[in-house]
Amino acid sequence: MADKNSSRKKAKSEASREERLKAALKANLGRRKAQAKARSENDTKTDENEG
Repeated sequence: MADKNSSRKKAKSEASREERLKAALKANLGRRKAQAKARSENDTKTDENEG
């Protein structure tokens, strides 16, 4: 009977881990997109100033 409870806890912890990883990945992707956008805008401004 203890095995059933431990397998449920393991399944639950794996699901919560998946959710945490998914949220972290989404946040990381958002940060990377924001950084890329900021770099792109900075490059555009630099090009305008040089020309």
